[in-house]
Amino acid sequence: MSEAGTRGIVDDVPPLVTDGLPETRRIAAYAPDLAYERDAWNCGATWVAGVDEVGVGPLAGPVTAGVVCLREEDAFSWFKHVRDSKVLSPGSREELAQLIRESACSAIGWATNEEIDRIGILPARRLCMLRAIEQLPVRPSSIISDALSLPLDDVRPVVGADALSVSVAAASIIAKVARDQFMCELEEAYPGWGFDRHKGYATREHRSLLQERGPLPVHRRSFAPVAQLSLPW
Repeated sequence: MSEAGTRGIVDDVPPLVTDGLPETRRIAAYAPDLAYERDAWNCGATWVAGVDEVGVGPLAGPVTAGVVCLREEDAFSWFKHVRDSKVLSPGSREELAQLIRESACSAIGWATNEEIDRIGILPARRLCMLRAIEQLPVRPSSIISDALSLPLDDVRPVVGADALSVSVAAASIIAKVARDQFMCELEEAYPGWGFDRHKGYATREHRSLLQERGPLPVHRRSFAPVAQLSLPW
């Protein structure tokens, strides 16, 4: 990545002004590093995968996981620009996601709203992570997961890993961009619902439309604001 190619991203990274922010936001503001990846490489791992999921809280659409695999010799220039996807602008996320997908070994996994309703959101979070890892063209020797344990060998769950680990932050970015694109496509399928704006989250606009029109097939009927619309009162 050239200096010109990263200027917009650098300008958009939030300054490290953390006074008054909640703890989770203070952590997210800092640049992740490769400390967890180096721990795995030093123990003999070749491919180290960072995995994260997005879309846990929305009332509609899938939960989506990204996974990014790195080797010790990888030294991509975007390492110093990745952050937890929540603190980046949509434009920065999209630019970084393209760079990550073009240069690193990565994949996306999904769990549908129907699966969320059938098995619950926590199992669905694990399911989309496992599906992402299954899509990789390589088998990771070690996995850094954002908080969740997984039924695989050598998995290290780390709370807040998307703000601490380069590979997990990168995974959060490609997952967020993929899910946002999916939700924009849902707006084309269901015009007027605003999925391109609220991405399925429980905004005032979204809740109002749910009350007026009732749920769509893409809504999570096990989530209380949607489920309550089916109650007999």
